[in-house]
Amino acid sequence: QVQLIESGGGLVQVGGSLRLSCVASGLTFSLYPMGWFRQAPGTEREFVAGINWRGDSVVYADSGKGRFTISRDNAKNTVYLRMNSLKPDDTAIYFCAADGQKFRAAIRKDVSSYNYWGQGTQVTVSS
Repeated sequence: QVQLIESGGGLVQVGGSLRLSCVASGLTFSLYPMGWFRQAPGTEREFVAGINWRGDSVVYADSGKGRFTISRDNAKNTVYLRMNSLKPDDTAIYFCAADGQKFRAAIRKDVSSYNYWGQGTQVTVSS
């Protein structure tokens, strides 16, 4: 049984920082590209950042470029999302997800490419 468990969310002021973590179990974590998505109330789930299985290639949505950093530690089965200079628009539930295809070369931005999802962690940025 695959489990992805996020942590690290919370309430932060504008301009603050958070580091989200996602620990995976039940799959060979090091073989799967990983992604972070977010969903605000009344909106669709959107791609935030992705990282390939080796950890040497990353992709960001325009909203997070220059502010967010995705990384992974395959020895710890963990993917991270460091978020700096947070804005009220970053308020959402953040989900980590594992790509449905091992060793996929391209980092996918579409929700449908990801087979496994965590339960999400709330990030609230107050102004």
